[in-house]
Amino acid sequence: MAAPSKKVYEVFVSKIPWTIAGKEMREYFGQFGQVKKCLIPFYKETGFHRGFCWVGFTTEEGLNNALQKDPHVLEGAKLQVQRNRRPFAGQKSNNDGEYD
Repeated sequence: MAAPSKKVYEVFVSKIPWTIAGKEMREYFGQFGQVKKCLIPFYKETGFHRGFCWVGFTTEEGLNNALQKDPHVLEGAKLQVQRNRRPFAGQKSNNDGEYD
């Protein structure tokens, strides 16, 4: 039996307005394919997110669909979306992130 694929189908999203949360990011990117995870790091001091996130899709098709659309606009702000070249190595115990 073949080992499960460790391919990463993630995009790195930046220029996210502070008014947008993980739920909105997950819903927005869900139109391109099933979202496996959404990680938005936060500043401990302020409680605001850092303006970027990683969105992981379950399939390469979802990833490609998201990359083909341009521009991505949420709440009037143009998001910058690019392929994530390296898997995000964050730990789930890290209090700086929001995991879905």
